Amino acid sequence: MGTNRALVGAGLAAVLWSCSGQSQSPMMPPLGAAQESVAYSAAQPLRKREPIRHVVIVFQENRTPDYLFQGLPGADIAKTAIDSQGNPVPLRPVSMAAGYDLAHGHDSFVTDYDDGKMDGFDRGLPQKLHLRPFGYAPPSEVKPYHEMATQYAFADHMFQSNEGPSFPAHLYIISGRSTDKSLEPYFVAANPHVGDTKAGAPGGCDAPKSTTVETIDPLAGTAGPSPFPCFNPVVLSDLLDAKSVSWRYYQEQDGPGLWHAYDAVRHVRYGSEYQNVIWPSTTFLSDIAKGQLAGVTWIMPGGPWSDHAGKHGTAKGPSWVAAVVNAIGESQYWNDTAIFVTWDDWGGWYDHVAPPIDNHYELGFRVPLIVISPYARRGYISKRQHEFGSILAFTEEAFGIPKGSLGGADQRADDLMDAFDFTQKARAFKHIDAPPFQPGASAYLGEEDP
Repeated sequence: MGTNRALVGAGLAAVLWSCSGQSQSPMMPPLGAAQESVAYSAAQPLRKREPIRHVVIVFQENRTPDYLFQGLPGADIAKTAIDSQGNPVPLRPVSMAAGYDLAHGHDSFVTDYDDGKMDGFDRGLPQKLHLRPFGYAPPSEVKPYHEMATQYAFADHMFQSNEGPSFPAHLYIISGRSTDKSLEPYFVAANPHVGDTKAGAPGGCDAPKSTTVETIDPLAGTAGPSPFPCFNPVVLSDLLDAKSVSWRYYQEQDGPGLWHAYDAVRHVRYGSEYQNVIWPSTTFLSDIAKGQLAGVTWIMPGGPWSDHAGKHGTAKGPSWVAAVVNAIGESQYWNDTAIFVTWDDWGGWYDHVAPPIDNHYELGFRVPLIVISPYARRGYISKRQHEFGSILAFTEEAFGIPKGSLGGADQRADDLMDAFDFTQKARAFKHIDAPPFQPGASAYLGEEDP
């Protein structure tokens, strides 16, 4: 069971084990030696995002714009797909609670993308199942998402930074990459598994000892080593610590997991800053009610309200996100907050826009992005190219950190400035109408992520 622990202002050199009553892990590696240093290396001009004092990143699971945002005015959304036989296939309503998941590893990306033809989403599926990827959410299930997008800003050219599943995607949203100096030139490209088997495993420094993860050289496209999934990159929280900016990362439970990125960052996991990793996810709602919001917040969902498809899938995700947005909007923090709601990967669902390929592992398929703030442009559809690094770049600049300081996707990406108008007066918050959020029993779905 998680604890809601106080924020600390420890610097980058802090490597002591958290004094929270937990014992030291027998897998704990030597500390400090491999940690990468923080260097503000980018030559980009510093543009501080006045008056933003809080950034909240809500990271949902496995959906595309074509799936979630059918009918959104002005957005580039397809109604018809092309299957692997070259036939047009009308997209059809498929509940978010549909009981099946679709493959979305790096190999699946290559198949679905098909050299830019975007017609491989059903390849390899038996004929009786070949329509599964060609769905969209019934409008009644995603009304809260559409209300957020029409009240604020929506990006219809937001791309996943990586071409793969959840574990590396979650590394990107805190680091702008899925590697560290000990692993370069290879990037983590997959979800972890047990040894040389295909049995899935949770990722992180607390993963079972036999756990490994596949890697790729993004420039050459060749496979690399299969290391234990515990790394030491510079992460955004390091830069925030150097600026004395508070941060918190909310996740559903303790321990390793595909959605538990900070468990996979050695100097955070075994340092005092791990106090800023809070569970369960719903603690965020009570923290806001108590007047506690960090400068930067990441919010990972519980499985049942993650939007993740599969046998435990539900349609609770929009209610969860609405609860988070309403809690912030109706709090003292609204006037100085920017909220970014996005999804970690495409989940195997059809999308018609071919991603701009930078190398053999970047960029991935489109994912939705909603930008919510009293300074977001009302009903704006951003046509500019964005990626996970865009959120990192915005956050860097909001707190006086030069854009690109992580040296990853934040360096390449834009900073989402087009979605904001800081000359306008802060708009009053309007409550997002949604069914009451009822979490019920939580189950972590990450280990089912193919």
